[in-house]
Amino acid sequence: MLTRRSALQQSACGFGYMALNAMMARQATAASNPLAERPTPLPVKAKRVIFLFMAGGVSHVDSFDRKPELERLDGKMMDFDDQRAIAKTGMGATQRVMKPLWEFKQRGQSGRWASELFPHMANMVDDLCFIHSMHTEGVAHGPATLFLHTGSTNFIRPSMGSWVSYGLGAENENLPSFVTISPSMGNGGPRNYGTAFLPAVYQGTALGRAGQPSSEATIRNLSNAMLKPDQQRRQFELLQSLNAEQLARTHGGSEYEAVINSYELAWRLQHRAPSVLDLAQESAETLKMYGIDEKPTDNFGRQCLMARRLAEQGVRYIQVNYSDNSNNPAWDQHSNMPKHADHAAAVDKPVAALLQDLKQRGLLEDTIVWWGGEFGRTPYSEKNGTGRDHNPTGFTVWLAGGGFKPGFAYGETDELGHMAIKDKVHMHDLHATILSQLGLDHEKLTYRYAGRDFRLTDVHGHVVKDLVA
Repeated sequence: MLTRRSALQQSACGFGYMALNAMMARQATAASNPLAERPTPLPVKAKRVIFLFMAGGVSHVDSFDRKPELERLDGKMMDFDDQRAIAKTGMGATQRVMKPLWEFKQRGQSGRWASELFPHMANMVDDLCFIHSMHTEGVAHGPATLFLHTGSTNFIRPSMGSWVSYGLGAENENLPSFVTISPSMGNGGPRNYGTAFLPAVYQGTALGRAGQPSSEATIRNLSNAMLKPDQQRRQFELLQSLNAEQLARTHGGSEYEAVINSYELAWRLQHRAPSVLDLAQESAETLKMYGIDEKPTDNFGRQCLMARRLAEQGVRYIQVNYSDNSNNPAWDQHSNMPKHADHAAAVDKPVAALLQDLKQRGLLEDTIVWWGGEFGRTPYSEKNGTGRDHNPTGFTVWLAGGGFKPGFAYGETDELGHMAIKDKVHMHDLHATILSQLGLDHEKLTYRYAGRDFRLTDVHGHVVKDLVA
């Protein structure tokens, strides 16, 4: 006779068996799915990154790094360690000091300095963590852009977004872990969102490209009007079985497995991505906040709103590119600094809207927003003209959310804004610090290739703890 006690004992064993089966199933899925979520070695302060890439190099001395000496010395000829001249001749050059073109004021309760170039961002300074002492490698756009994205100026290395995907896995199995919106084909092109020797599954998914309207930045061929949903499912299941058989016969390989994973992700994308990428689902108030359907903010506004929607759905690393497809990208004003105003008008309102939107939705707490370019610009006019040259020796970026100190400024450049001199932060250090906030130790996030352990920061970099709240 089955007593109540024995029934409970057998049920308990059954429940335990079912729980064990579920755990084993999850482990098997994680083992077969390279994008399964992974535990992190460090405490997690942020779950994702939105990188707002200002290609070409915004002038820090015209935007967020106020230098009164530039006003006083405007027009004076002075000797500078000109990086271009040093690269060519090993010597500096005499250049004409050039004052900022936009007026600076102290903003917010924190009293951070910001110019009229970015009036909307200036109103958000109490949410921003400024680094005024950035320095990097590469004096030209190509090497510096590659270094910003991959930690190397010339060798083929995985991009930062790929490292994040490799280290954390995907938060949403129905969407790519790494998305880049409107990337440029110049200055590294796909290498800036590529995987190099990491498994191909960690490569960034590109939505559109620079030079195209952002309204066209989508995933092509998502829908199939020729087949009904049940027919599509049967077709997909047949392809799955064929792929599995081929993988077993050939013993696969990372590229083949990546193709299979991409097909399976594409199947899931058909059901999820169209709604995520459909900005028409947003309210008229939200669209207006981002400047959509308005000039000059429509294009970048769409990119920023798309980034918020992707972040909301658990995409790990989202890059929003303000660029074009030339080798002399948007912010590269060598002979026409007033042109900065046109670019600022296109990005300022959308960037501020993104911060406000993330904040009011509670997403800014665990989302890192990173704004900046591959380098800054010189405090002197190039060839005594009306523009500024590249400056990798000292420039400004800002971070928001993700546990970084709000309304905070760190580091300094010299009195003219030319070189970082106090609390210097190298690009390797910035990479290490962002990874740390995501729960990743930059020294342990490695991948063995060709007999060596590689990492994003190579053998350099340290976490700048003073930036963290």
